[in-house]
Amino acid sequence: MDDEEKMSNLLKPVIANDKEDKSFDVGEPPNGGLTAWAQVVAAFFIFFNTWGIVNMYGVFQTYYQSAFLSHQSESNISWIGSIQGFLLMSVSIIAGPIYDAGYPRALLFIGTSLTVFGMIMTSIAKTYWESMLAQGVTVGIGCGLLFLPSVVIMSQYFTTKIAFATGVASTGSSLGAVIYPIVFRQLEPVIGFPWTVRTIAFIMLSTSAVSFPFMRRRIPAPRRIRRMYDLAAFKERPYLFCLFGVFFGFMGVYIPFFYAEVYARTVCSSTSDHYLLSIINAGSVFGRLIPNFLADRTGPLNMQIVFGSLAAMLVFSWIAIRNTQGMVAFAVLYGFFSGSFVSLPGPIVVSLSPAHETVGTRMGMALGASGLGLLVGAPVAGAILRSHGGWIGLQAWSGALVAISAVWMLAARIAKVGSSNRAIA
Repeated sequence: MDDEEKMSNLLKPVIANDKEDKSFDVGEPPNGGLTAWAQVVAAFFIFFNTWGIVNMYGVFQTYYQSAFLSHQSESNISWIGSIQGFLLMSVSIIAGPIYDAGYPRALLFIGTSLTVFGMIMTSIAKTYWESMLAQGVTVGIGCGLLFLPSVVIMSQYFTTKIAFATGVASTGSSLGAVIYPIVFRQLEPVIGFPWTVRTIAFIMLSTSAVSFPFMRRRIPAPRRIRRMYDLAAFKERPYLFCLFGVFFGFMGVYIPFFYAEVYARTVCSSTSDHYLLSIINAGSVFGRLIPNFLADRTGPLNMQIVFGSLAAMLVFSWIAIRNTQGMVAFAVLYGFFSGSFVSLPGPIVVSLSPAHETVGTRMGMALGASGLGLLVGAPVAGAILRSHGGWIGLQAWSGALVAISAVWMLAARIAKVGSSNRAIA
């Protein structure tokens, strides 16, 4: 038996399990119950090992700048994390039609394999380009294959509780981004960088395995495979404005995640800078739950406008912070108000999709726009930092982008329901 036949036999049970599942329920979404909340558990661990890994990149940024990549600029090093985040979202353009065709478990299997393999290869990387290929590209592609099913599956099981269910699942990313940096900081001085990263890979493998038995499509796959792009969506102003909103939002919102620890150490002379990223992500746990809980009553667009505007104000206030206490307060508040950028876009896209059959494709398009923003935001910020703009230029760049995102979300709301203050959108 050759290698191709072995691989085919390995994947066959996974693929067959998706396509031959006869227990579909095409009635109304249950909006609760054991099976529905089991999907939330599965999505929680996917968020834990996708966004949790992307959100912890600030730890690698700080380590690389003082270790074997110290000869590289901050901008060059941030490209690794930016490409990882970009691929997490842009690969969803490909994953959307694959999911729609009925292969969610195949996406889980291949995505988990790539993320774990990429982290193990990161542990043995010795050069910039080896780190880029392993951590940026391989882990990024794996995360992209994993992430989309965790968001789209919610619309099959929830209606009036969809935003809250997504918010509960997305707290996995915050918890992962709290735990993984602490694991890194505690283990790296003791066992070294290679085994620390391998330990993280083993944690990723064991926790990802939880998702396999739980995640299951409720609605059968359509007979025709849909396109990667729904061109008709670009003619709908609310959805188009939403794409601009997530593009600018993700261009700016992750800059503090990448640079807060470096700022605290170099400007504030802080000895607690190693834990700032964990503090930001701890704050975002509540920033995923509370706005999503309220969004089921007020509308996800309304909540994103509020939280996006307050996040922009906080980034501008970052300019005035010069001490450890201020940075800790900023980390807690910014983590809270920036949390909605991960937890609310999914429910927003669902609310702007005319039919359930188009959700997977439209979600992939929105994630692709988000990925483009994340790709360029942090590296441009690094270039501003090294130029005459300095830290104030970096902070102003981030705050302006997040504010522009809130304006576009407001435009999407007005295009959808008008200017009424009481409209749910």
